[in-house]
Amino acid sequence: TIDCSLTRRCTYRCIYCYGQLQTNDEKRMTKDVIFRFLDDATEIGVKAISFVSDGESTCSPHLYDAILRGKANGLDMALGTNGYLLKDEKLEEILPCLTYLRFNISAAEPLRYSQIMGCKEEHFYKVLNTIKEAVRIKKEKNLSVTLGLQMVLLPQFVGQIIPFAKLGKELGVDYSIIKHCSDDEKGSLGVNYSKYFELVNVLKEAEGYSDEGYLVKVKWSKILSEGKRKYSQCYGPPFITQFSGSGLVAPCGMLFNRKYKRYHIGNIVDKSFKEIWRSERYWEVMNFIALDNFDAKTMCGTLCLQHKVNEFLWDLKHGNTTLEKPKGEPPIHINFI
Repeated sequence: TIDCSLTRRCTYRCIYCYGQLQTNDEKRMTKDVIFRFLDDATEIGVKAISFVSDGESTCSPHLYDAILRGKANGLDMALGTNGYLLKDEKLEEILPCLTYLRFNISAAEPLRYSQIMGCKEEHFYKVLNTIKEAVRIKKEKNLSVTLGLQMVLLPQFVGQIIPFAKLGKELGVDYSIIKHCSDDEKGSLGVNYSKYFELVNVLKEAEGYSDEGYLVKVKWSKILSEGKRKYSQCYGPPFITQFSGSGLVAPCGMLFNRKYKRYHIGNIVDKSFKEIWRSERYWEVMNFIALDNFDAKTMCGTLCLQHKVNEFLWDLKHGNTTLEKPKGEPPIHINFI
């Protein structure tokens, strides 16, 4: 799986945004660069691509073409967006090509939405209308795409938890997920992970709004982790790689900032992703973060995208678990690690 963005730009200024900690030298992602990447990804055996990462990909004029190209290449495609610039008239074209479409909504009331997500109150209503349109199209055309909402939860957002769970149900999406907020190794965003424990009861109440056609899911293992990790080395990035909306390829999003240049592998604007992936530099960086002189407990931010993969691979390497042939029906979204 590759998680990436087509730009570092964004229309919002969310107060919890990790993107502000990921500043690096941005280069222009043209349509040719994006298509070359998608073709390379297909050739080397990538199974799925999500447009999320460190930017709002709806700011790119090439997003819709990129989704269509990726799907035509046989890739599973997904999009995470605040939804404000997502064009309703494009939904019928892209929804059949997406495995999932996730809207980032960290508040369910207009005023709190504008305060938390750094935008105007009227943006809230536009986004809700777009979600409703996506739900309508999915139902009318009987599409397999999964539609969901995501709340990035800070403890001080407690008053929005139940309204958020209710909103997803009212809109008719398939799921609403409540997740933690990540922070860097210096705690720049000031996330107080101990405060999450005070929210357990209300979070359980939110999950109670689930029914046969709607799931409210709390990322318990991360929310109650106190922002800590049990592993010291990172083995996950070769399985789920990230690149920035600047084109910068790095093991993970937490290492995008220019101050982490020692971990930067290349830029798809300057060189094809296929060349970067096959380069000595790629494995030099991937091997370094898997060695003893790298300590993710002190050198990384909290609860990265690769966190659960790292946990499993750490246990596997140290004999605490086994890798067995799966039984039963494969889960949905199986190509998204």
